[in-house]
Amino acid sequence: MTTDTATPSTRPWLRIGLTGGIGSGKTRVADQLAALGASVIDTDAIAHALTAPGGAAIEPLRALFGEWAIDAGGALDRAAMRERVFRDAEARRRLEGLLHPMIGAAVQREAEAALGWYTVFVVPLLVESGRWRERVHRICVVDCDEATQIARVGQRSGLTPDAVQRILDVQAFRDERLAAADDVIVNDGQTTPEQLSERVAAQHARWMALRDQPPYAPGTPHA
Repeated sequence: MTTDTATPSTRPWLRIGLTGGIGSGKTRVADQLAALGASVIDTDAIAHALTAPGGAAIEPLRALFGEWAIDAGGALDRAAMRERVFRDAEARRRLEGLLHPMIGAAVQREAEAALGWYTVFVVPLLVESGRWRERVHRICVVDCDEATQIARVGQRSGLTPDAVQRILDVQAFRDERLAAADDVIVNDGQTTPEQLSERVAAQHARWMALRDQPPYAPGTPHA
């Protein structure tokens, strides 16, 4: 584990893309990295803010899809939209065409303001998008077997195994994510919270050691 105790005060250069399938534990890993001094930019959190009541995407969503897309509280009706985009590829393209530029602009603003040892971009569909490899120096996958993913998502959200499987079917296969990974943090069904914390701390220490080395140091070419 790193022994650095100083507070980061300059914009971080090293950029990490953190990804993993639904239920893999990305958020828990990201929270632990933030506690260790990383700047964390979570694209899912940005998307939720944009589609919350009063969010910047609400009126454009209403105009694009109609009243059915907005729930009684004024937020995006995520369940209804999930059902729609799984059945209708064109609706999915329209949704992504609206949200992705808004999310991208918010990510850029947060990245420009980031102060930390390094910046972690949490992107659930990082491998699938094909756009993030050139934006980050390293890709870290939080790895988990599919059975554990289904169980975790069902416990936290109440979705049926079939519903979770439909989500998994539009994500990259596990071997595709692992093939794209520079770093892997295992968080399978046998991993205890203590083991996960140890693995996150060890990965943090490795990234801290890379910060001042080419090609990750300021002024060196992007990896």
